[in-house]
Amino acid sequence: MIQFEHPQAFFFLAVVPLLFVLRRLGVFSKIAFPLTISDWQGKSFVYTDSLSKIGSFFFHLCAISAFMLLVVALANPIIRNREKIYTSRGTDILFVLDTSPSMAARDISLANGQVTRLEAAKLGIKTLASSENGANYGLVAMASEAACIVPPTSDIELFLKGLDSLSVGEFGEGTALGIGLSTAIYHLSASSAPKKCIVLITDGENNAGSLHPETAAALATENAITLYSFGIGTKGSVPIEYIDKKSGTVHSGFYESDFDTTPLETLASIAGGSYFGIESTAVLSASLSAIAQKEDSVQTFHYRSNDTNCYATFLLLSGIFFMLAWFIRRIVLSEVL
Repeated sequence: MIQFEHPQAFFFLAVVPLLFVLRRLGVFSKIAFPLTISDWQGKSFVYTDSLSKIGSFFFHLCAISAFMLLVVALANPIIRNREKIYTSRGTDILFVLDTSPSMAARDISLANGQVTRLEAAKLGIKTLASSENGANYGLVAMASEAACIVPPTSDIELFLKGLDSLSVGEFGEGTALGIGLSTAIYHLSASSAPKKCIVLITDGENNAGSLHPETAAALATENAITLYSFGIGTKGSVPIEYIDKKSGTVHSGFYESDFDTTPLETLASIAGGSYFGIESTAVLSASLSAIAQKEDSVQTFHYRSNDTNCYATFLLLSGIFFMLAWFIRRIVLSEVL
């Protein structure tokens, strides 16, 4: 938002039309001192009509622009941004995101086409993280193995950087729901946040890892952590393409998508959450927003203003236009005054 510390300076802009009117009325006349040099008997130089008019037009344009920029500088423009600063900890939301190869299936509806399941998940998470609701966000990547990419943090830029770094297949080819959930629980159990929840986004059933997902869900309940599960993807034959991180091989073709949602519903039920079926980015964003509202906690905050003074910038621009007007008048048009 742009504000002016001295808005009364804009009254000076009335000088331009006033001067124009007065000159039209003949109150002011252009001051000129004729200088004749004719002793050499040479032919005097004259501009053609078109060149003279063009030069005169740009001279007046630069002169008026310079004056207007000077007035804006005198008004002391300031770009003022208000930033919300939270003084108490908000909810911890830790995403467990499936990165197995099937997440490369391109069957999630977007406004202008289809995106992969992993891309859709990233878009939905980014939308939520950018809402400035005061929550702390963390990220666990999961496939046949799991790792915490970003512990719960209020640094949204760091979180989004970790989210962008994820790609399909880098943590194996299976789906170890139990390992992914337990990794998230480990990083949330010691948190002092008033509310803690895990958002599991996957497109398959548990088929890897030594820890049963229901055991992990029960562990979440013991640590006062709510679990929400998202089954992302459509059923049937869907196109898929991804690059194997280890071999560099490109895999493409069609993937038969069909998994039982009951286990995911059970996990959410055990840990006091809900299950969501996701087939479009719009549904995903709406579901994540609903979770954020439900898990929202009361926080104290204040607003901080970050001001950027633009006085010097406009003054410099004014000087540049004044110099340009002078150059056109004195050098291009060769006028003394």
